[in-house]
Amino acid sequence: MPYPKNLQTAVEVEAVVRDTGAIPATIAILDGVPHVGLSSEQLKRLATNGSQFHKTARRDIAHVVASGGNGATTVSATMFFAHKVGIPIFVTGGIGGVHRHGEQTMDISSDLTELGKTPVAVISAGVKSILDIPRTLEYLETQGVTVAAYRTNEFPAFFTEISGCQVPCRVDSPEECAKIIHANKNLDLGSGILIAVPIPTQDAASGNIIESAIQKALEDAEEKKIIGNAITPFMLERVKELTGGSSLEANIALVKNNARLGAEVAVALSNLQHKEKNRMRRSAL
Repeated sequence: MPYPKNLQTAVEVEAVVRDTGAIPATIAILDGVPHVGLSSEQLKRLATNGSQFHKTARRDIAHVVASGGNGATTVSATMFFAHKVGIPIFVTGGIGGVHRHGEQTMDISSDLTELGKTPVAVISAGVKSILDIPRTLEYLETQGVTVAAYRTNEFPAFFTEISGCQVPCRVDSPEECAKIIHANKNLDLGSGILIAVPIPTQDAASGNIIESAIQKALEDAEEKKIIGNAITPFMLERVKELTGGSSLEANIALVKNNARLGAEVAVALSNLQHKEKNRMRRSAL
């Protein structure tokens, strides 16, 4: 996302969280120091110099910190830091997954293994259909990750509400989401939770245009016999050509929608925890 649109979006997303009653904490590594919550000056630094920041997954954290570098954290690294400071809910646009032909290349995002071992609830718009969604869901099952879809029985594919894949769990309110997170913590399962949120109805039209471009890019890749590690960069470039970069606004709308639900779930979880504490106090008396 180019500057200054990225900064504007970051500020607006944090405002959505605050307006809903929760506290936002954007995560990044600055000069070798992990930061959970950024000042306005730090947000601007990330926005203006983001292309020079190291894309930081869990595997990269030690290197970036030791070298005094700057890191833009992926889902896996963000989950790691959130859990370290006791933040139970993380909002993002979409997560990584199993890449197409992953059975040959073993190209599987570390986001999935992080979900299997870090008890943070991730709220996203699912995964893009550029990835192998059925295998992604199978991998999450293997990792013991609770996968829920919000107000739908079908796993969303980022720019479109449908993927053809059913989910094992449906949630219809922030309170239901909070109950699952609360139970996961109380049972000490040690794994994360993925709550997939469909694209907002008002943005579905532009989302469908982008999804059509993705499907056309897939056909082009098959026709050119592009497989393995080469398919993802080809797909990204081809979709950009076909849409003229129009995915930006839909992407922003998704993030804001996820942030709003994430904040609502955070408030519901806080209320649930307070009720339980009060109940336990009364029982002790």
